[in-house]
Amino acid sequence: MTTAPWRDPALPAAARVDDLLSRMTLEEKTAQLYGVWVGAATDGDGVAPHQHDMTVEYDWAELITHGLGQLTRSFGTAPVEPALGAQALARAQRRIAAAGRFGIPAIAHEECLAGFTAWRATAYPVPLAWGATWDPPLVEEMARRIGDDLRSSGVHQGLAPVLDVVRDPRWGRVEETIGEDPYLVATVGTAYVRGLESAGVVATLKHFAGYASSAGARNLAPVRAGVREFADVTLPPFEMALREGGARSVMAAYTETDGVPASADPGLLTHLLREEWGFTGTVVADYFGIGFLQTLHRVAATPAAAAHAALTAGIDVELPTVKCYGRPLLEAVRSGEVPEELVDRAARRVLLQKCELGLLDEDWAPEPATAVDLDTTGNRILARRLAEESVVLLDNPDGLLPLAPDTRIAVVGPRAADALAMLGCYSFPSHVLPHHPDVPVGIEIPTVLDALRSELPDAKVTFAQGCDVTDPDTGGFEEAIARTAEADVCVAVLGDRAGLFGRGTSGEGCDATDLGLPGAQGELLDALVATGVPVVLVLLTGRPYALGRWHGRLGAVVQAFFPGEEGG
Repeated sequence: MTTAPWRDPALPAAARVDDLLSRMTLEEKTAQLYGVWVGAATDGDGVAPHQHDMTVEYDWAELITHGLGQLTRSFGTAPVEPALGAQALARAQRRIAAAGRFGIPAIAHEECLAGFTAWRATAYPVPLAWGATWDPPLVEEMARRIGDDLRSSGVHQGLAPVLDVVRDPRWGRVEETIGEDPYLVATVGTAYVRGLESAGVVATLKHFAGYASSAGARNLAPVRAGVREFADVTLPPFEMALREGGARSVMAAYTETDGVPASADPGLLTHLLREEWGFTGTVVADYFGIGFLQTLHRVAATPAAAAHAALTAGIDVELPTVKCYGRPLLEAVRSGEVPEELVDRAARRVLLQKCELGLLDEDWAPEPATAVDLDTTGNRILARRLAEESVVLLDNPDGLLPLAPDTRIAVVGPRAADALAMLGCYSFPSHVLPHHPDVPVGIEIPTVLDALRSELPDAKVTFAQGCDVTDPDTGGFEEAIARTAEADVCVAVLGDRAGLFGRGTSGEGCDATDLGLPGAQGELLDALVATGVPVVLVLLTGRPYALGRWHGRLGAVVQAFFPGEEGG
């Protein structure tokens, strides 16, 4: 194989891939069309929707004998020291290459929405904060740093950015978006793509398309958008990120529009994306999205039928792990139910991308670094600058801010002394560490309370939590009111707790019924205002909230959208 044309880096990529495909069996071609999620739980809660009932057991050693398309989240599934994680990923890649006839490794992908979703990696502000910076070059620099960290760890593809345009802020994933204006989303999102791709990492645009327009702002609900809304609002960010940013991958959305699931829509994934826009990269499924064609959308009777529909539409890679594109697809092709040409089309796109990444070359495997620092001083400086530029001063009518350096400050609220108040749902501490309660956060995250005491050392700062984020209990109000009455100013730090699937007030699967502050926080704010002491409201949230009832009653209002590890 070492002298075969497909190994020759001097030949055009298309010629190399054509030669390689001609040598592959059906099993070897289909093996390039799915990922494997090593270590994913098959029972209990997970880090993806329906993970426990959609993940199947498999024999790892047997599975990789035909090759493998992708490795899913070797860093983002459980806490691992970065250097050890890089070494383990390199070992897995060598094992994959050694098991197959062609010696081709997998593409390793990770989440990187607001930083590399790995233990001890920098947690940057969430995308909603990027939009608030109005600073595309700064976002591009952040993405380039994220890409460098991914590549230093052996990762080839990042599942970001989210280019969904907000249509209803009750949707739980608003924190993952850049905003509600298509041009802002397109411009800032394209900057992120340029940065990530400049580091040699494949950027994956998501979720294509219409996900944020779901009925009632409910996650996975049908989309009620018409043709004009799609053309004017939904699609422009994706087109700009492809044409001007150079993104090399697109992720199909979970949702259906006018009864057609995105994952089974050739008009969207082939006619528009490839034939009109000229996209030549790979289309990947959102996690379990192909299986959902059978289990949730019910447009396919079997896993094989789901595979057929997705391949026909234009999905090249099943993520996060093999289900429909494995044995069900093999048997359907052999029986004549699915044309082998569909497999060849998808495999060719995957192998072209591997060729671009150097994974068809003999020297594809550089030695991993023995020391990997994913939270460097440079990263933190950049995270600080992004946080500073993203914080919004909503109101300061009488010049109460900035605070006097020697004043008496009562800090109140459930978000004031919690480091996780700074982080979004796709940060590693919020996304993965809830499943590992004994593991430390891994990065330094000063809270608002910490920061006030540090920035104003001559001030007298007291603290009372007042209430929880979601619990309706008002038992802590009395102490909060007492501390406020003793102070010159009250800093009320309220907002969201990021989480997954109902475990938070913001994040994937955490949709809201209205835009009132969660839990008893609104009542707490009323009680603090009633003391007559000037109140500075600081919001740490994943969405904008309705604040009309306090208009004219607050000394100042500061809005921060999950501003990251330096947000305090």
